Amino acid sequence: MSDRLLSFEAIENFRDFGGYRGRYGEVRRGVLFRSGQLSRASDADLMALADLNLSDVVDLRRSSERAKQPDRLPEGWAGRMISTDIGGDGEAPHIQFLKSGALTEETGRDYMANTYRRMPFDPAHVALFRDWFDALAQAPSALLVHCAAGKDRTGLLCALTQTVLGVEEDDIFADYMATNQAVDLKGRAGDLALKLEKVTGRPVSHEAVVAFLGVRADFLHGAFEAIRKEAGTVERYLSEVLGVDVARRQMILSHLVI
Repeated sequence: MSDRLLSFEAIENFRDFGGYRGRYGEVRRGVLFRSGQLSRASDADLMALADLNLSDVVDLRRSSERAKQPDRLPEGWAGRMISTDIGGDGEAPHIQFLKSGALTEETGRDYMANTYRRMPFDPAHVALFRDWFDALAQAPSALLVHCAAGKDRTGLLCALTQTVLGVEEDDIFADYMATNQAVDLKGRAGDLALKLEKVTGRPVSHEAVVAFLGVRADFLHGAFEAIRKEAGTVERYLSEVLGVDVARRQMILSHLVI
């Protein structure tokens, strides 16, 4: 994972999720990037972002999240910012959850598991996922997808992207799970617990923070199970819900697989 993690001063979980070899060939490096939000990007970070030559940035956050913490991008950046206002009014669901009851290891995991089962068919996510795959089909120089922490919404879309590109399941899940090392959740749990206590007004345990802010393989498995239950197969979901039919897949592969 260390060779995929890019060093930034104030952007978390910034990784290249290309480079895997799958059934269609090797996915290109230096084209597919994922991260947490860019709102705290330093001036040095902006210079590093400019060097990546990004043609598209897909922001999976709600409009209310974007308004509170807008992305910082390099001055004069001429790329395309992709976002949506669908269902984006009001407080983010995870903040509502944190304020609604006690955060424990069990409630945190249950909330995240339910979130993953809902995500694949959420209208805002579907719209942005479709836009992302449209961008992949248009010979991009490089793309970045991010949400707030770059782990859940971003994690699912990256896994779906790697599925389209023919990456093996073990590599897809290993890349997804790398978030837990990239952001050192266990090391930062104390500070995060204090921040969550300010939001909720209640003490939060170390274990609860790790459960809520980390990722687990069963979360992603749950999303794929929900896809199969609703759409029949992952391939049908990609084609009928996200518009990645045979022709679109071939366009994406021609740009991204060596």
